[in-house]
Amino acid sequence: MHDSHIRLAMRNDAHAICEKPLVLNPWNIEALKVIEEETGRKIFTILQLRLHDSLIKLKETIDKGPKDKVYDIDLTYITSRGHWYYVSWKGDISKSGGIAMNIGIHFFDMLMWIFGDVLESTVNIYKQNKAAGFLRLKNARVRWFLSIDSNDLPERIKILEQRTYRSIKIDDKEIEFSNGFSDLHTLSYSEIIKGNGFGLDISRPSINAVCDIRHAETVGLKGDYHPILKTIIQ
Repeated sequence: MHDSHIRLAMRNDAHAICEKPLVLNPWNIEALKVIEEETGRKIFTILQLRLHDSLIKLKETIDKGPKDKVYDIDLTYITSRGHWYYVSWKGDISKSGGIAMNIGIHFFDMLMWIFGDVLESTVNIYKQNKAAGFLRLKNARVRWFLSIDSNDLPERIKILEQRTYRSIKIDDKEIEFSNGFSDLHTLSYSEIIKGNGFGLDISRPSINAVCDIRHAETVGLKGDYHPILKTIIQ
């Protein structure tokens, strides 16, 4: 409904602020750009990881590093969801864009913001409750795994009775950014009011990437896949 709600706002002479994902398909962005031009209003989306202090510092470190260095990254994000997820619109890929779009879009945007555009993409698995693949970015090789299945949580996380596990390893070094999320939406709105919001063109690369992931043929346990797949796929 994001596309239609944005259009409704702009037809009523309002700017629009929209949660992620802005839209499900790249061609929707082109149509929205036309409406921006016609109405003189702007469309902004929430990409709060770009405002996270730890990730801003990471980007600064990478930007100051060797320009031709290619980093090895493992992205793991497991956030448990109950039966409600599957029977709601979120479980309908035509409405949510599937798991890579619904819970992964922020991470893909963040990685591309820091390490550059996608040069190659492979999808190992893509199911309703989990997906995994490989992205070659300009300055990174990314093995990614996304899941809403609590069975995929590491044992140490289960013992602590936690339902979410978020990990990014860069060259085998864990990047800690578990905290610092509480005020990011407020900060996002504040930046938009200042004129520093994230517009359509900034949203486009990650939407392109996830759209390609959603429509790709899966290859199974081939290539450079995320190590967690060895434990969940026999």
